[in-house]
Amino acid sequence: MIEAIQSLFSAEAMWALGQVILIDLVLAGDNAVVIGLAAAGLPKDQRNKAILVGIIAATVLRIGFASITTQLLQVLGLILVGGILLLWVSWKMWRELRDGHGEAEGAEAVTGVDLNADGTVAGGAPRKTFKQAAWQIVIADVSMSLDNVLAVAGAARDHPTVLVIGLILSIALMGLAASFIAKLLQKHRWIAYVGLAIILYVALEMIYRGILEVYPVVT
Repeated sequence: MIEAIQSLFSAEAMWALGQVILIDLVLAGDNAVVIGLAAAGLPKDQRNKAILVGIIAATVLRIGFASITTQLLQVLGLILVGGILLLWVSWKMWRELRDGHGEAEGAEAVTGVDLNADGTVAGGAPRKTFKQAAWQIVIADVSMSLDNVLAVAGAARDHPTVLVIGLILSIALMGLAASFIAKLLQKHRWIAYVGLAIILYVALEMIYRGILEVYPVVT
């Protein structure tokens, strides 16, 4: 226990922890906005219920994925695969930031605030049934929860204490601060771009380590 605490304060561990915190912040906010976007086309009473279900599902999925991802990353070659998947996550996130991808509607649905000053809260979203919204939320939760756990595990590297802190923080952010983070990322877009750069860095580092693991350099 003492050794784990001491190792947490090493320069390498603190750098990893900083990466993990920013990844958690950006991906928790992104997940909340995606959930809100899926629920935006519902009436307000159903919308709040769908968002709550989505946040609970995302929390449960993060716990489930965390229990298997760290073990899977020990298997030869899977760090390389994980890095490639995370590279795809980076590209997808960059495309969403570039195109807008309706984030304002999603953020408004989560926060209940008219962020784009059009006189409505998520009023421009297409109408849908609760079943349609629920399926969209479940699919998004599965993808984004795996993305989050993979990114945190990659950034934490050989620091299990950092990994545990990162996963607990991810769950706490989704459960307690989703609407605040969604509003923060809408107001300060640069935070999302910094987070994207960190995720891209982690992805490239995982790919590099994975290649060395599969094809070790003989000296």
